[in-house]
Amino acid sequence: QVQVVESGGGLVQAGGSLKLSCTASLSSPMAFDDYAMGWFRQPPGQRREGISCISWSGANTVYADSVKGRFTISRDNDKNTLYLQMNDLKPDDTAMYFCAAQASNGISCDLEEARMDYWGQGTQVTVSS
Repeated sequence: QVQVVESGGGLVQAGGSLKLSCTASLSSPMAFDDYAMGWFRQPPGQRREGISCISWSGANTVYADSVKGRFTISRDNDKNTLYLQMNDLKPDDTAMYFCAAQASNGISCDLEEARMDYWGQGTQVTVSS
């Protein structure tokens, strides 16, 4: 069983920055590096979308066009924690942000929602204009 909990959301003005964290709790013998990780978001009234993912080792990352160049995903496997550094935030970035884990030892990662195995409850990010 894997539980993931997001934190770091809040209210920020356009152009500002936030850093989200996602901490995983795992039942032995599972380990954080058994999982690729992803960040997803769901704006008000819209479908959830994948915005970034990172392979189990951290060597490979993927970004949606909407966040490329502004957001940076990273992970610390020793701390069982996933991060999302968000810079130059825009009002369109307002959403509930979720982290998700996918059992995978592949070299890449996946932004397909249906392929993720575990989800957090989300953290709200609101960007004011």
